[in-house]
Amino acid sequence: MTRKERYSYILDYFSRCQPDVESELHYTNAYQLLVATMLAAQCTDKRVNMVTPALFERYPDARALSEASEDDILAFVKSVSYPNSKAHHLSEMSKMLVRDFQGEVPATMEELVKLPGVGRKTANVVLAFAFGQAAMPVDTHVFRVAHRLGLVSDAPTPEAVERQLVRNIPQKFVSRAHHWLLLHGRYVCVARKPKCQECPLNTICPSVQ
Repeated sequence: MTRKERYSYILDYFSRCQPDVESELHYTNAYQLLVATMLAAQCTDKRVNMVTPALFERYPDARALSEASEDDILAFVKSVSYPNSKAHHLSEMSKMLVRDFQGEVPATMEELVKLPGVGRKTANVVLAFAFGQAAMPVDTHVFRVAHRLGLVSDAPTPEAVERQLVRNIPQKFVSRAHHWLLLHGRYVCVARKPKCQECPLNTICPSVQ
């Protein structure tokens, strides 16, 4: 099977079987998505969703968050991973949004990655799901699954994986393909003991065990 055929097979399967896949993070606007995604780094979406309702009720927008102290923010996010660092980044990020972007989340990669605590993966999440752009966030699940399924080669970094995936996936599928690969990695193609016998792609997977 050629790589082109592999992409076609995998995208066809997911588009038929999981056509309406969505993020497991809860949010209603770009600000909430940005904050939730920052909190989700090395933390479960389930835990983040337990934290954000009270956080967003107290700080409904970037301006409100920018006026909070780091200790105030920490009180809301203390149960997530690396809470002190994330409280600091949320404080600094919100201040920059107010100072440089009139309190609005920017819609370009160049501007998003200027924000404290925002890397390329987080920026791509915002671009894809807040602004509807054909962006491919690459987290550990997407990175792992892309390699195991043979969708990428000679791609040692998340950005290299991102470039190859975007180059080979039709633009209309790019954002959804992120969720397809992420959820496949989260629930089937898990890191330590992949569920190969249960995997619907095991007949074409070069890494099947």
